[in-house]
Amino acid sequence: SAVGRGPEVPFRSEAYGISALARGKELRLTLSALDPAAGPPAQDLVLRFGMSGSFRLCPAAELPRHAHLRFLTRESPPRALCFVDPRRFGSWRLGDAWQPERGPCVVSEYQAFRENVLKNLDDRAFDKPICEALLNQKYFNGIGNYLRAEILFRLKIPPFEKARTVLEALKEQEQRKKDPSLTLSKKVKLRQENPDLLELCHTVPMEVIMAEKQLLDPEHMDNYAAFKNWLQCYLVPGMSSLRDRSGRTIWFQGEPGPMAPKGQRPRKTPRKKSPQLKADPEAPSPKVTPHALKRRRRAAGSPPKSEEEEKEEEADGPRKGRARGRKKVTAAPALPEVPLNVRRSRRTSARRGKG
Repeated sequence: SAVGRGPEVPFRSEAYGISALARGKELRLTLSALDPAAGPPAQDLVLRFGMSGSFRLCPAAELPRHAHLRFLTRESPPRALCFVDPRRFGSWRLGDAWQPERGPCVVSEYQAFRENVLKNLDDRAFDKPICEALLNQKYFNGIGNYLRAEILFRLKIPPFEKARTVLEALKEQEQRKKDPSLTLSKKVKLRQENPDLLELCHTVPMEVIMAEKQLLDPEHMDNYAAFKNWLQCYLVPGMSSLRDRSGRTIWFQGEPGPMAPKGQRPRKTPRKKSPQLKADPEAPSPKVTPHALKRRRRAAGSPPKSEEEEKEEEADGPRKGRARGRKKVTAAPALPEVPLNVRRSRRTSARRGKG
């Protein structure tokens, strides 16, 4: 598209196919002509999705906004396979080379990924908290913000525990699992019942990949609700959150760990309020003035008085405590006696006048 930030793809062919290969957080597309003799040579491009990038197949006449790459089909009417990226954090580059600083993929290269981590524990990258180390794509290629929260939550590991402390313990577990006295079935059972951090870095993303049609389809909100239900920690009400030293928010439960940033207090994700019954929108709500509201509160606090009680109050004078906080006033001069029925009518009319 005209506003796309990536380079122009120099590939033109009337009939071509697209194949894809994923590695961690990168995806390599290969465009190849169906007739290699008559068409142009194959073209590779490697994409990163950022936070909002995705592919969408739609009618060519109804392109979505922010469709920065478009591959048209030969159908009638044609459709378009679009790389859509509203926030433009994604990118692509020409060629078939993966980024050199990225390690083995946690999904497709699990054994190489595991060995790469355990043999490099003396690297300064593991001096950091485990939640920050999990975002280092040199060692954890494919792990992002929501995955690190889910992995640490399942293992009940504080996010700000030192990474080397957590990972060095895996070497001892590795030796126990390689005990020659254990049968193959016992080794498999031991791994299933006691998965370690590196194993969950493989199995948790696989859960999402195996169910991606149900969990990650942004076109259907019901399916996105299924993804939210799958989450156990990330953005879940009741969980705590802190910002790590790179500014990313980590969700967790319990204590943050000894390397938690100083000066921050964990914030809890508010729980959802219980649904309340809504009033009838068509029923008019009565207007209540402040003065009428005071009268209602007084009436609710004390029951209405009978005529005999009013007479007794007038005879006994004001009760103790009624004049607290009021200024003292001098006694008024004596007035001529007024009949009882006249006094009551004056009091009633005064009350009405106040309203």
